[in-house]
Amino acid sequence: MKASHRLAGLTPARLRLGLGLLLLALALPTAVLIRHAYGQLKWEAFHQQRVLAEEFARRVDDRLARLVAAEEARAVTDYAFLVVGGDPEARYVTRSPLAAFPVDAALPGLVGHFQVDAGGRFGSPLLPGDEVDAARYGVAADELAARRVQVARIRDLLGRNRLAADRTVAATGARRSEEAAAEHPAGAGDDSRAAWSSSSAEPASAPEMEEQKSAPAQALFDRLDRPGDTAAARDPAPRSLGKVDELRLEQGFRARAEAQAPPAPVTGQAAPTPRQARKEQNLLIAPEAAPAPPVAGPAEADAAAGAALPIRTFESDVEPFRFALLDGDHFVLYRNVWRAGQRTVQGLLVEREALLRDQLQAPFAATALARASDLLVAWRGDVIALFGGAGGGSYLTRAAELRGELLHRARLSAPLGGLELLFSVTDLPPGPGAAVLAWVSGVLGLVLLGGFALLYRLGLGQLQLVRQQQDFVAAVSHELKTPLTSIRMYGEMLREGWVDEARKQSYYDYIHGESERLSRLIDNVLQLARLERNGIQVARRQLSAGALCELARAKVAAQVERAGFTLAVDCADADALLELDPDLFLQVIINLVDNGLKFAAGAARRQLDLGCRRLGDDVQFHVRDYGPGVPPGQMKKIFRLFYRPGNELTRETVGTGIGLALVRQLTAALGGTVDVINRDPGAEFRLRFPTVPSPR
Repeated sequence: MKASHRLAGLTPARLRLGLGLLLLALALPTAVLIRHAYGQLKWEAFHQQRVLAEEFARRVDDRLARLVAAEEARAVTDYAFLVVGGDPEARYVTRSPLAAFPVDAALPGLVGHFQVDAGGRFGSPLLPGDEVDAARYGVAADELAARRVQVARIRDLLGRNRLAADRTVAATGARRSEEAAAEHPAGAGDDSRAAWSSSSAEPASAPEMEEQKSAPAQALFDRLDRPGDTAAARDPAPRSLGKVDELRLEQGFRARAEAQAPPAPVTGQAAPTPRQARKEQNLLIAPEAAPAPPVAGPAEADAAAGAALPIRTFESDVEPFRFALLDGDHFVLYRNVWRAGQRTVQGLLVEREALLRDQLQAPFAATALARASDLLVAWRGDVIALFGGAGGGSYLTRAAELRGELLHRARLSAPLGGLELLFSVTDLPPGPGAAVLAWVSGVLGLVLLGGFALLYRLGLGQLQLVRQQQDFVAAVSHELKTPLTSIRMYGEMLREGWVDEARKQSYYDYIHGESERLSRLIDNVLQLARLERNGIQVARRQLSAGALCELARAKVAAQVERAGFTLAVDCADADALLELDPDLFLQVIINLVDNGLKFAAGAARRQLDLGCRRLGDDVQFHVRDYGPGVPPGQMKKIFRLFYRPGNELTRETVGTGIGLALVRQLTAALGGTVDVINRDPGAEFRLRFPTVPSPR
């Protein structure tokens, strides 16, 4: 009772507000904890991807460093078409390893090797000198034409960047440098080398001295290595997709990662080890003697022919390779070679796109890193390539397409220090605990929402029950007070003798009818109490459908007659046997008849129909009135406990709201079902019970 009193002032709006505040009080801390856990998992996933990016950058740097080391290991004389082989006692002339055609593709995108002498003249190991018969060294006419096309391409690329003179000579035909070298055997030229060593140690401090000693083309090679002056040496400028400094990449995770665990130095980021020049002993064919053609036969014959040639020994100072980007489409790897105070620039051209695709894009697309990030390649602050990982490794078209969080940034080691790799997170994969966290979050969300939805429905049910109980108390009070007042009034009149003999019988009949009405009400309340306590006892016995209809007619006939109605009974299948509790069955019929009398009181046809008929293995009983019927929206509600349509203050019909609820519960206890349909006119309640199987 106290609980009902506390719920009496509670409304659905207040219930929603209270439950909503409670839901927020639980959901907000839970959401904060889940968000924190998700952020931690996301940071761990970022850290894992960052480690993958560092490892990938190291692998790329090591792979490119090996390729550069292989080029640096080449002898100075390899840049000529013919080289001297064998030991000092058995020398022979053979083609240079760089004279192979088609060009060896050990370095991806290799266009070809070249050298530019002190006069700016261009040469390539792909073409023999004017004094050499190419056919004698296995170069056919069609191959020679193809070689000339390839050399013309190399010369054109260098010429567009003003790195070679217009006229060309073969590498072995650089007579000016070789004649000067012939006058200075091994060990000569120390004074001039001292001047070169000084200028090469500090190139930025004495550019004029170096440019005066070099041809204009060679001076432009020096400018390639000056980051602030590359535009003067290259025309047109390289094709840039944007500036690295203009990229708007978030760095929150990266800063957190570096704050918690400073990364180990990546190759090329630490202070580079100084790269020293080396001295190299060279065997060079004397320029005044044309080499003899090779002799077909044993190697001893080739060695004898080579020994007869005038070959001299020279010492060269070989500077480490340098690396630059020419016209935006080609990289150049070049070095300075000093012999007798004269400089020769030797190098090779590489197609940018082919090199980046082979060394960066293809390995990047094959890693798990590509599913989470994009790869950006920059040259001295200019974006030159973008590889989209999530897009299947295809080229992106502009730097603006790069998005997300900066994952890692690494600069390659010398001489490729101008190249920089940047990794940007696009779709960070979930961490190892993300699936568990997602499941836990989903379950918690469902529990919270489902739990509070259930609490809300239970709360509404309790509020509705409280209101129904209040209405029931009011209805029962009215149902009890009205007949009791009438009985008391008529009893006092009879006791005092105020009623004549002609009217006494009608007063007695009224008192008897109201007493039966009170008895039915009390029986319903008691039956409801027994049902709520699950204490109802069902005493089944076999009866025919006709016998049940006759019992019902005898029980309600007087009630129907006093109400001014007629009762029509029609049992079409009276012989059907049922196993029911007749007392409970009669209580169901009485409640249905009482309901019909109340709601059809104003009907034009004051009649109730009671009947039965067989439907398959069941028997259906019906009670019909000819009143207004049941509104369609209330056909299911009228069987609810304490439900009464309309307002308690304006309702015209009497009742407590438990009659039809008892009908449904008692029918279920008897093993049957109850339903209602609207007829024209009136409403018909149908009871359906299974028959007893006939004995065989």
